[in-house]
Amino acid sequence: MKNIILTCLLLLLSTGVQKVQAQSKETNILILIHSQNGGTYTLAKAISEGAVSYPDTKVTIKRVPSINPKEKINAAVAKLSAATIEELAGYDGIAFGSPVHFANISADMSSFFGQSIPIWTARSLEGKPATVFMAAGSGAGREAAIQSFWNTLAVHGMIIIPTGLMGTDKLDKTTPQGNTPFGAASIAHADGSGPTASELNLAREQGKALAKAAKGLKTQSSNQNTPATSDKTISPDINTVVKDAGIVIPPAPKPVGNYVPFVISDHKVYINQVALQDGKILYPGKVGTTAITEEQAKAATYQTMLNVIAVLKEACGGDLNKVKRCIQLTGYFNTTPEYTQHAGLMNAASDLAVKVFGEKGKHARATIGAVSLPVNSAVEIQAIFEIEE
Repeated sequence: MKNIILTCLLLLLSTGVQKVQAQSKETNILILIHSQNGGTYTLAKAISEGAVSYPDTKVTIKRVPSINPKEKINAAVAKLSAATIEELAGYDGIAFGSPVHFANISADMSSFFGQSIPIWTARSLEGKPATVFMAAGSGAGREAAIQSFWNTLAVHGMIIIPTGLMGTDKLDKTTPQGNTPFGAASIAHADGSGPTASELNLAREQGKALAKAAKGLKTQSSNQNTPATSDKTISPDINTVVKDAGIVIPPAPKPVGNYVPFVISDHKVYINQVALQDGKILYPGKVGTTAITEEQAKAATYQTMLNVIAVLKEACGGDLNKVKRCIQLTGYFNTTPEYTQHAGLMNAASDLAVKVFGEKGKHARATIGAVSLPVNSAVEIQAIFEIEE
């Protein structure tokens, strides 16, 4: 009794650990930038700080490839890895940062998205949260630039995360700020200083908001992909399927030698049957001769598979709903050496397996010609099924 209680406690503990591990899975955020002089990169680091402040968030900062390899860029930015358009689909959320070029994104960022047709047609970014931040020299056009970038992201089906009134409680109104309700932005100052404390604070808030949205969407998607009930509950009742299809499962044939009709090992059932019907072989003879037609051979194959299912039902204690899947069917056919249409004959068995068990009936298959088979049967089927305990 103590061993049973201990086992139950260990199972409960294991289940709890698995749930905690599933819930703590990291949310992966990409911050993708183009930054020539470093202003956008400074904002990106603040975005990163905000994102990682949200639990279980991992951040990667990358840059878009330069369209002009000879262009001199900030040394710290040059050390960042260049992203590929294909890898965007692998992140849970993305923050895009660019300098403002004539009230639009930079040519380098635009060129990068010019390669996005494959991931657009594949809908790879659809439903992923995205946010935009900018660095502006004069401050002019930053809101238009962010909104312009939104159009590209919206076409990809991304969910836009704006900033709204974030960070206004810490806004330093004594200093000109580049911030917008659409996303963090910085403006260059006469003394050459970078983003202000207020601009960096909004960037942190923006990063945290992106991480929160990405986590929520990822969790919701995970929950939707987790079935609320067991497979047995949502799967159709096999007895009803058989009845509605007009399939009559015969009594399981009895062994006529020193063997058993089935063997169960490691939740797998092994069965061999021939074309017995009411104690006699249905359409005996060799396929490819005048003794039996192909239609008769198909009927014999169908009957053989019925016998397999009858034995399987017996192995399941009378409940075919215990079948988890059909693993393998191997058909042996009594044919002439010249005969080659074995696969067409075996389809009668495969189609019946899928008709009865649905997706669980789809299986691996082999078809083999033989010079003879026991009791002159036209077909013999070897089957392997997986069943519940």
